[in-house]
Amino acid sequence: MTVITILTTLSSPVLAVQKKDKQKASPPQGTPVLWRAHRDAAALDLFLGPGGEAMRPDLSGVTFVKQETGGFSTKYRVRDGAGREWVAKLGGEAQSETAAVRLVWAAGYQTEINYLAPCVHIKGAPGAKGVERCDGDGFRNVRFEARPEGWDRLDEWRWKDKKNLFYGTKELQGLIVLNALLNNWDLKSANNKVVYVPGGRAGGGELRYIISDLGATFGKTGNLPVVWRFTRSRSKPEDYAAQPFVDEVKGRNVFFNYGGKNQELFDDIYVEEARWVGQLLSRLSDRQIGDAFRAANYTPAEVEVLAGAVRARVDELVNLAPPPSARSPD
Repeated sequence: MTVITILTTLSSPVLAVQKKDKQKASPPQGTPVLWRAHRDAAALDLFLGPGGEAMRPDLSGVTFVKQETGGFSTKYRVRDGAGREWVAKLGGEAQSETAAVRLVWAAGYQTEINYLAPCVHIKGAPGAKGVERCDGDGFRNVRFEARPEGWDRLDEWRWKDKKNLFYGTKELQGLIVLNALLNNWDLKSANNKVVYVPGGRAGGGELRYIISDLGATFGKTGNLPVVWRFTRSRSKPEDYAAQPFVDEVKGRNVFFNYGGKNQELFDDIYVEEARWVGQLLSRLSDRQIGDAFRAANYTPAEVEVLAGAVRARVDELVNLAPPPSARSPD
């Protein structure tokens, strides 16, 4: 895959991300990256995703390392048959997150690297309540998220922090729009992460700004704050397809039917920012969009519903009316 460099202008090519603990060694330095364009969207493999064939986990012998804490889902640190480490996520977010990562990556944003195993045995793993089993003591639909050697997971980055290098840019606004398209109702800064990846394009490493948790997607975002647990869902194709997307356009701004967390992020989205995201995703074929969901082991009927709903939302963005200031005079 060939890509071009980040579009956002930075005052310095090498910037540091500060860790909270000042007593620790200085954090690694590198070029901050949120988004970069794909030169040939038609060549993207949304079944394999950002890690491609080379980074697929070796499922021939997966062993339990430790329990991971935090978040909605049960997670294990595991080691695959090739000795590489992963975080295995079990339960209802595994499929939705696998698909969401592929669409976010296809739009040009930096993401985690993940794969879904329809059924996998994890030697030494403890039991997990409410998790589907398969083939005896195997686990069904497990998301494997890479933890490559040498990559350093730093602090979170914040949506509303004006010190965020990308604050106010088209790229960050576009990422907010993309989360509305995915119905990601768990849009909070605690789910964001800066990841240092050594040996970047200039040889000095990169600081990749990613959303590390995209599990609360492809359901409905809800609309009643007091009883949100009963009005939100994740990985429910029919819920996702039934929820309206674009609410209205007022002047230069577009508003979405979004009932998730951090709703104020959507108060100042320009039509041209939303259309830009739609144009990026419109380059994908129906087959590519479907592959994102096939990679997540959705059934053929579910793939049809989800891929059709994504295509419809992309079309809504592309067809948004331009703001009055951009229209030609009569």
